[in-house]
Amino acid sequence: MTGTQKRDYSLVGADSKAAEQAGLAAAEWYHTALDRKDMKAMMKRQDGPALRDTAIWWGLMVACALGGVYFFGSWAALPFFIIYGVLYGSASDSRWHECGHGTAFKTIWMNDVVYQVASFLIMREPEVTRWSHARHHTDTLIVGRDPEIAVKRPPNIPSIILSFFAVPGVYKATISMIQHSFGRLTADERAFLPETARAKVFRTARIWLAIHAASVLLSIYFGSWIPVLLVGALPTMYGAWLARLFDLTQHAGLAEDVLDHRLNSRTVMMNPLFRFIYWNMNYHVEHHMFPMVPYYTLPKLHEAIKHDTATPYPSLLAAYSEIVPAVLKQVRDPGYYVERRLPPTAKPYRGELHDLVVMPSAALVS
Repeated sequence: MTGTQKRDYSLVGADSKAAEQAGLAAAEWYHTALDRKDMKAMMKRQDGPALRDTAIWWGLMVACALGGVYFFGSWAALPFFIIYGVLYGSASDSRWHECGHGTAFKTIWMNDVVYQVASFLIMREPEVTRWSHARHHTDTLIVGRDPEIAVKRPPNIPSIILSFFAVPGVYKATISMIQHSFGRLTADERAFLPETARAKVFRTARIWLAIHAASVLLSIYFGSWIPVLLVGALPTMYGAWLARLFDLTQHAGLAEDVLDHRLNSRTVMMNPLFRFIYWNMNYHVEHHMFPMVPYYTLPKLHEAIKHDTATPYPSLLAAYSEIVPAVLKQVRDPGYYVERRLPPTAKPYRGELHDLVVMPSAALVS
């Protein structure tokens, strides 16, 4: 599908006001009908699976850190740091996400501990991103409302490439931490951050800056790269590539301004290792439709609603075979997007949910 209108992705611009006027802000989204009893069972949280997976995650990180330090100065250290980086800068992404929803563990404080640790490892300030991600779920890919649209139109290809090394994210996080440490917020942050959360934002930024500074100072003091390779921005950057490979499959190239996650999200089938690193977020349509279902139950949810959703992508390669051409085409034609086809067994998308005249870039599927 194509169009020509250029959009304003800020949360305080013209498209934000247009989304509100069109009834797209905090709107009612489509959900597949499920038996209430079955849904309640799938939403049940447990400590066991997340405790097991977190112990494996942290245990592997410690083991790889020790291996990297032991072999430091030789090529034997390289595989340890590669794995450590993926666990630090990629596996943390999905842990930040799931624990931010509060669904990984039944015990609340366990979610909070893992959320805080994962947030630091990927340099996403916990209070800011908790609220920005809540808005992402409320207004997924609604232009002017969603602060987490990863591939805007027209796409910035150099920025997307650099994001595989977390360069834009680390740069923005560093500037953001400095600003927050002085008690300043951006206009977009003021649009979604409640007053009650702002003091926590400022306090966390100051603590994080102190930790980052300590890592740098230790490297200088000991004349060694080891502290900054293990803690701080460097492992976030050299370990980010796999998370970015996964994350871009979620929404890139799909429709904006549609009130149906079947049309703006992808489910991609992955192998068990990738699913462990990604904590089953490859089931992304399912997660967006029912965000309170824990990650370890998403495969079961997928089976329950697959009759009502588009065919999942069989692999990362299949997903990127669609994403890459779509994103490149959006450089020339910002209105272009991939139209997800729903099967005959699915309920059609309700085009009357919003106004095409106000939001002309959103072509609807029915």
